[in-house]
Amino acid sequence: MKRMWTIARVELTRFLRDRSNLFFVFVFPLLLVLLIGAQFGGGGGVQVGAVAPDDVPAERLLERIEDAGGIAIVEVEDEERLRDEVSRGVLSAGVVLPDDYGARVEAVEPTEVAFIGRPDSTAASVRAVVSAAVAQQRQAGQAAALAEDQVEGGGDRAALRTLALDLQAQLDGVTVRAETVGTDELGEEFAGLGQFDLGASSQLFLFTFLTSLASSAALIQLREYGVAHRMLASPTPMRQIVGGLTAGRLLVALVQALYIVVATVMLFQVDWGDPLATGVVILLFSLVSAAAGMLIGAAMRNDNQASGVGVGLGIGLAALGGSMVPLELFPDGVRLVSRLTPHAWANEAMAEIVRRDAGLGDVIPQVLALGGFAVVLLVLGTFTLQRTLAR
Repeated sequence: MKRMWTIARVELTRFLRDRSNLFFVFVFPLLLVLLIGAQFGGGGGVQVGAVAPDDVPAERLLERIEDAGGIAIVEVEDEERLRDEVSRGVLSAGVVLPDDYGARVEAVEPTEVAFIGRPDSTAASVRAVVSAAVAQQRQAGQAAALAEDQVEGGGDRAALRTLALDLQAQLDGVTVRAETVGTDELGEEFAGLGQFDLGASSQLFLFTFLTSLASSAALIQLREYGVAHRMLASPTPMRQIVGGLTAGRLLVALVQALYIVVATVMLFQVDWGDPLATGVVILLFSLVSAAAGMLIGAAMRNDNQASGVGVGLGIGLAALGGSMVPLELFPDGVRLVSRLTPHAWANEAMAEIVRRDAGLGDVIPQVLALGGFAVVLLVLGTFTLQRTLAR
């Protein structure tokens, strides 16, 4: 057993020392996640910047804006930076409150709220929400001003405003029942996703499988350089040699997968859902990838052939399995055919886990399918590798 893990460790070390892997294994996956997030992300809602003082009226106004739904308030240091970020499209719009906003609202004095936006429909919609929130906050002050005019000898407008707020809290409000017809089912499917959540899991499966197939060339190099013959000439049994090479392929796949998970969490705050369910899916897919890489490495005659076939199969199966375009966009016939790939089952499982907060019990069919792929490929890969090494 110790010799088997030594072989696995050596295989992983050889993989990490290959400088040609650095870009495609550690840099390129994150670039694609970033690109997909920039193009198709943003499911977290419209981001509106706010330059506001730290007082209760200002906080309540911003809360009212967020309560409208689909809007996230982002605090910005100053108005100049806010204008820059809105103009560059980093923020959809911006709101600027004066430093004495709270005091003016409580004293029922005129004040100004600045709105910054681009000439597009999103900014117009946000402006309507901001105007409605400001008007709602002004209601108590307007009621106080009206009451002051009716009180003989005037009155304390600030005290009247406080009374109006107390009365407002005691009265029953108007409940609005909203019903949306003609909903976009695809839009609902991806609603609530973080900007980079959609691309992270799909790219994990693409690159884990692709890296495993591409690294299968190392098995051919073992034979070409005579390392395999020397291993067979040693006291190490065939089963430990095959087990060590298999474990080495699995370590390569797991390193690729875990790197993408950790990097996307740290850099892009990607939500991977239930840790147990996600861990099981990633482990099984890594096992499938390792077995496929072992089968390619044992069946091919030279490393160039293995690399070419590996890249072709890796990209082709990933495209068919929904790692480049979400499965929900596929026609029914193509989606049915996609189930012949492990990628489709893995992507389907992660869709349940990330988009619908599913646990391990909810993705049992996908887990069983991935387990079936792993068993079949491991049997074929082990048998082929044993025959190849024994020649």
